[in-house]
Amino acid sequence: MSELILHQYAMSPFSEKIRTMLGYTGQSWKAVTVREMPPRPDLEPLADGYRKIPVAQIGADVFCDTRTISREIARMSGKPELALENNSQEVQDFVREVDLQIFLACIVSSSGGGLLIKLIRNTSIIDAYKFLKDRIEMGKKSKVRSVSPKQAKARVAEHVADLEKRLTRDFLFGDKPCIADFSAYHGLWFVCDVAEKDVLKNAPRVSAWMERIRAFGHGSVEEISGDQALEVAHATLPRPLPSSNANGSIGQTVRVAPDDYGREPITGTLVADDGTSWIIAHEHPRVGTVNIHVPQQGFSLKDR
Repeated sequence: MSELILHQYAMSPFSEKIRTMLGYTGQSWKAVTVREMPPRPDLEPLADGYRKIPVAQIGADVFCDTRTISREIARMSGKPELALENNSQEVQDFVREVDLQIFLACIVSSSGGGLLIKLIRNTSIIDAYKFLKDRIEMGKKSKVRSVSPKQAKARVAEHVADLEKRLTRDFLFGDKPCIADFSAYHGLWFVCDVAEKDVLKNAPRVSAWMERIRAFGHGSVEEISGDQALEVAHATLPRPLPSSNANGSIGQTVRVAPDDYGREPITGTLVADDGTSWIIAHEHPRVGTVNIHVPQQGFSLKDR
């Protein structure tokens, strides 16, 4: 079996969510560092128009959105609690809130000169300007209600206070981590570790929990190039398809896109619907045929 390849960049919060999950499960993986914004010419053959990061790849199977990526990590590691659907409704509801509303509040509340300087150091002045312009344009197309920096800071403070109450044990829902811990962690990681905002000074339990997650590290990682990742896909066939639900669009050309923000579509042939994910066959001269996996939750599917 091919190792998991993660297309990611250092300051990406959702990439950090997956990196720490890989550290927790002790898996070896390969990393392709991509640009903070499109165009990403070495990723387009694999993921078509999809623009969110990270994207994972196992051979000629491509996984968009951390819901499908975490499901693969759960399968590969034998830790079912890392897949959203294997948890209680309480956990699922918590994850949906922190992965969207709380995450966006964390991003907005992190803005400031310190974050801009760090962005410039990681890229360049020109790329930092392009990045900010790109995110502004993406926000204009978003279906998620925006909040002011003041509202965002208040929402993050409420979130930290809620976590402080929840953390009566080592992790949010028990003595070992589940998908909820990694979902709650990555937004606060961006606030605390990237933007260096002091939001945990009155939250000792949250501070200790953050340290426990950080201690997992990122596992054993090898950097490879985008070309190498494309070669892996080109040399591999997609894995066998799962049993599929009745769906009149199977075999048809479809467009699948996130329904919140970053709503650029993936176009291809719908080849499977397993009840939690859609699988889209996509062809490109550089890789041949790849199967792109997207979650049904948070995505919309339309016949072309």
